[in-house]
Amino acid sequence: MKKISITLFALMLLGACGSGGDKKEAAPAPASAGSSLSSNPDYQKGLELIAKSDCLTCHKVGEKLIGPSYKDVSAKYESNDVKGGQGVWGQIPMTAHPQLSEADAKQMVKYILLLKTAQ
Repeated sequence: MKKISITLFALMLLGACGSGGDKKEAAPAPASAGSSLSSNPDYQKGLELIAKSDCLTCHKVGEKLIGPSYKDVSAKYESNDVKGGQGVWGQIPMTAHPQLSEADAKQMVKYILLLKTAQ
């Protein structure tokens, strides 16, 4: 079930957050007590991909911008099937990024879902 959720969310991201745009740095999430996300390779790779993308134009780690925060997304989809589409997070649709590979989108999803452990 979790694998399906991650795959569906990755496909949703594939059409939403791609590469290009400003080279903004994604703010690292605070590590939870006793564990360090910064040493997790999925966290590092996802952070790198998001920093190279234009996702930070609409999203922040801990607060809503144009789109939901990554922490809100991680909390919503932690154990639920992803139901993408217009109206899930509001009426502003995400911009499509067809150049984003499915592998990169999945890695970005892993990063976002890891943020749940930092809450």
